[in-house]
Parts: sequence; C-alpha cells; structure tokens
Amino acid sequence: MLHQRRLSLALGLALALPVTFSSVAHADTPAAAPAGYPADYAKVIEGARKEGKIVIYSTTDSKAAESLIKDFSALYPAVKVEYNDMNSTEAYNRFISEAAAGGATADVMWSASMDLQVKLAAEGYAMSYKSPEASHLPGWANWKDTAYGTTFEPAAIVYNKRLVPESEVPTTHAEFTQLLTSKQDKFKTKVTTYDIEKSGVGFSLMTYDLKYNPQFWDFAKAMGGVSARVQSSTGTMLERISSGENLIGYNILGPYALVRAKKDPSIGVAFTKDYNLVLSRVIFINKAAKNVNAAKLWVDYILSKRGQTIIANDAQLFAIRGDVTGATTSAELSKQLGSALKPMPVSTELLEYLDQKKRLDFLKQWKDATRK
Repeated sequence: MLHQRRLSLALGLALALPVTFSSVAHADTPAAAPAGYPADYAKVIEGARKEGKIVIYSTTDSKAAESLIKDFSALYPAVKVEYNDMNSTEAYNRFISEAAAGGATADVMWSASMDLQVKLAAEGYAMSYKSPEASHLPGWANWKDTAYGTTFEPAAIVYNKRLVPESEVPTTHAEFTQLLTSKQDKFKTKVTTYDIEKSGVGFSLMTYDLKYNPQFWDFAKAMGGVSARVQSSTGTMLERISSGENLIGYNILGPYALVRAKKDPSIGVAFTKDYNLVLSRVIFINKAAKNVNAAKLWVDYILSKRGQTIIANDAQLFAIRGDVTGATTSAELSKQLGSALKPMPVSTELLEYLDQKKRLDFLKQWKDATRK
C-alpha cells in the first residue's frame, strides 16, 4: 500500500516525524454538538478541548488524510492532531509494544489491515464506544460498537492500457486464470500482486479469494505459470504497470489505482463481475487512550456524513455510508457491481488465518502452487 509515510511536501516535515495539524482559529472557540447528537455530547467536546490533542496511528497516507485533518481542525480548533502514517505491520507492532510498556501510544488506531485491527479489538485493546453515527453504517461494518469500518474500497485489476487491449482484461476470476494460462508467453514475469508474506492487506485479500473462488488453486498455479512478481507496496506495482515492466496487477486497492489513473493515461482499472472483494479501513479507540474525548470526536467525525463526504471526494477512498453521493462511494459502486460486491466483514471471521498454523499452511500451499 501507499504506506511509506508520504508526508505532504507542503507541510515541510521530515519523513520520520508525525504530522501535526492545528487550526488557525482561536483555541477557545466553542464548538457546538453536531445536529442530532445526544445533549450531553457537549461534555465530550469540552473534554477534548481540555485534552488539546489526539494521537493517531494510521495506514492512510498523510496526503489522503490531509483534507480530513484540516476539516476536523476547523471544527475543533483546540484539538491538535498528531497523525502518524506507517505501514500496517509497523502500526500494529508499535502499538502493542508501547501499550505493553505502559508508555505513550495512539489514542486511535485506523488501519486497512482489517484482521490485525479486529485482533487488537478482540484482545481487549479497544474501547467500547457506541458512536452517534453507528446507525448509518452497514451492519457488517460494526463489531460490538468497538471497531468500525470507515471506507468501502474495492480490490481491482489494474493494467497497462497501451499494452493490454480492453478485450483481454478479465471480467471474472475464471477469465483471469484463463488469460494467464492461454497467454503465458505474453504475461511471463509481467503479472504483479501483493507479497502476501509481507503485506497484511494482501494476505487478507487472498484468503478471502479462497472463500469465494472455487478454482482458487487453479488461479494460484496460473500465477506461478507466469512467474508473477510480488510487491509489498501499491505504489511500486502501479509504477511498474505504468512503465510496462508489468502488464497487469491483481487485487490492487482500487482507490489508489483510480487516483493514479486520473493523471496517468497508461493505467486502466477494472472490477470483476463474479465477485469483487471490498476492504474497509477499521478504526477503534484505544481502551487506555490518554485523550479519550478527542478520540471520540475523531471517530465520530470520520463516520459522519461530513467526514465521509471528504473521504469520498477529497481522499477518494470510497465512502462507506449509503447517504453520501459521488463517484467514490459505496452507493455508486453498488450501482455498477450490485451483488458482486463482497465486503470483508469487521468481525472475528477475519482472524481465521491469523492462527499461526493456518497461516503457515496457507502460505506453504500458496508457495507450492505458485512455484515456478
């Protein structure tokens, strides 16, 4: 994923440092509770004002999150946002090690690695908090009012439009397997996907493919037949597809691919009609958060129609709420793909392949099937 701490150059900050945003508005400016919220929500806002800060560990790029942070800071100018952008494994390991040591750590965890987020929540690291916005989410995106899905991000097939004609682009998983087996010479070393040993997102997507694709292992063998190249970064895959070093990529996160395609005429993006996996970035509040009120404000904002509208139209990560309009929304994607969309639920179902034996067995079977 694009998790390489790509901090916006406009911020003028070194890569190793967190991004801290604050509004130019006066810190004592009162903020009213959003319409429809409980009457006592003013206490949360006042508590956050006194805390004056929120620390977020996230896998969402600083550039993608920048508009969200600035808008949040305009709403709650007394709360400085310390935003730490890192990859999913780093975020998980840093959080648990800091929590174990009893030191300062994140108030909010927001990650695309759904399984690791639910694992932390299930192990008691997450605070139970019923957001006033919870009723606006689909049922599969809420785990015990503790961990929430925030986006609706389709996995995509990405291809080089100059070198792969539209007639060759698969519309189903069976067609993808057929393409690789029937045109091995053309696609030899020219296919890319996530390195599922290094990418938590890639691993989760592939294990869910196993659930939905009855010919999954035929697909794996086809990937091996063309000596598919694996990467841990979405950015690297998109660069190589654009240059022609690779011709086609599988299970690439759709939002990043679509953003790249808008400015890169070489990039084509397609979705599958038999089934299309959907990932959601999971958010939760640290049960031991130092800035618990500010954390509540952030979670509620991200789930709100206002925050979701920015997620769709500025961050372009696909809003999960059905009442948000725009091209990058669950509503618009549902019009295109309907029942083919298969969201990965925010539930302990995600933990199946985190079991060490199951994980190792799957990786071994994958390696055996894809062996060149």
